Amino acid sequence: MNTSKLEVGQSGHTEVQVTTEMTTNRTGNTGDDVLSTPAMLGLMEGACIKQSDHLLDKDASTVGYAVDTLRHVARTDVGETVEISTSLTEIDREKGRLTFEIQVTHNGNTVGKAVHKRAIISRD
Repeated sequence: MNTSKLEVGQSGHTEVQVTTEMTTNRTGNTGDDVLSTPAMLGLMEGACIKQSDHLLDKDASTVGYAVDTLRHVARTDVGETVEISTSLTEIDREKGRLTFEIQVTHNGNTVGKAVHKRAIISRD
């Protein structure tokens, strides 16, 4: 697969407003409507896809296979906006694997961070 458009150091940035669907308020308690860790991870993965997949051949895509050092360290309420920054830190062209560092922030404060690994696959 052609990975020539991918380079270590490439970065991406996206902003997302937290919605009720991104919470795991199972108790119905007022004040528990905050960004859930699974939703944050989904936003992180989506940001990596947005950063890299358009640089691949039309018949290629990526799938996640590892999330390392995931930390969710601060709350984000419904209606607030998080910023997701991604950076491509490693490319294994032989195996078709990509490694990203991801940081989620709100008003400049860290909400979460992780290292995410994706494999390049054929859509065929």
